[in-house]
Amino acid sequence: MNHDIVSVERISDLSAFDELIDVRSPTEFAEDHIPGSVNCPVLDDRQRIEIGTLYKQVSPFEARKLGAAYVSENIAGHLRTRFLDRPKHWRPLIVCWRGGQRSGSLTHVLRRIGWDAQQLAGGYKTYRRLVIDSLSELPRLLQLKVICGATGSGKSRILQAIGRLEEQIIDLEELACHKGSVLGVLPDCPQPSQKMFESRLLSVLQGLDPTRPVYVEAESRKIGTLQLPTALIETMRAGKCVHIEASLAARVDFLLRDYDYFLNAPEWLKARLQPLRNLQSTETIVRWGTYVHDGLWRELVSELLQLHYDPLYSRSQQQNYAGFSAPLTLSSDDLTPAGIEALARRVCAG
Repeated sequence: MNHDIVSVERISDLSAFDELIDVRSPTEFAEDHIPGSVNCPVLDDRQRIEIGTLYKQVSPFEARKLGAAYVSENIAGHLRTRFLDRPKHWRPLIVCWRGGQRSGSLTHVLRRIGWDAQQLAGGYKTYRRLVIDSLSELPRLLQLKVICGATGSGKSRILQAIGRLEEQIIDLEELACHKGSVLGVLPDCPQPSQKMFESRLLSVLQGLDPTRPVYVEAESRKIGTLQLPTALIETMRAGKCVHIEASLAARVDFLLRDYDYFLNAPEWLKARLQPLRNLQSTETIVRWGTYVHDGLWRELVSELLQLHYDPLYSRSQQQNYAGFSAPLTLSSDDLTPAGIEALARRVCAG
């Protein structure tokens, strides 16, 4: 029996450790990692590639020799810079890709010092399996209330205001770093990997009380490049709907405020309009480009809503959300910050 290798059956089991240390390379860690873990690579990106090439092209023995030298140097560095102040009773969990030599190396050294370090059996792959399993189960336990409304009705801002009222929310667009439409790309905010998105989402789901309502904005199966878990989208589509109604003029005003970064980047906006060529006539796309060039923002937003977003929304909600047939409907043309707060209170009261 290995006393330095531990198996976990639930993600909550990880909380039994004082610290989670991920020894994978920085690139592997950046793609996804256990929330709260710290990255202490025993091989950096360049070293990992070099050792892998040596293993394949020369021999495993030569790769292990050089790898051991790199690993020893890197572990020594981590000891000096990160671990010297840890108390004797410190109990870390060490994670690599599949619970092999990289995590085993650091675990061995830490245990020889006297710390009760443990190596995660199966490594990150074990954690990833638990994420997938949990995302297929947890969403179905929730009482979801879905905020619907045409583009520009302030759904995301209303959802955030509901959160400030200490109600439970799932802000999928914040987790995805995307506003969920062809113009939803956020400047200087790249989307996370699919795996990282799912890790972040699971962290939110685990903090929810299934006996209380949870508010979420209506979404399609994809937010930008990211796919929503099947169990979540199915539970959303079966949930109760709250429909926010606002006039075209009010929605245009709101979008001009909420997407103000587009006004300072006209060429970027033009590029984002190009995917609509498959859905709109060449004449329309050219006219929209002229609006951008001339700074006719109100005309642009108004036509985008009437010709693209509103027809798309109408088809999508009626086809996909069962609760949209008899929603709680709240109407308001006040989509200012104060109006958003008032709508949030009305949603919660309903």
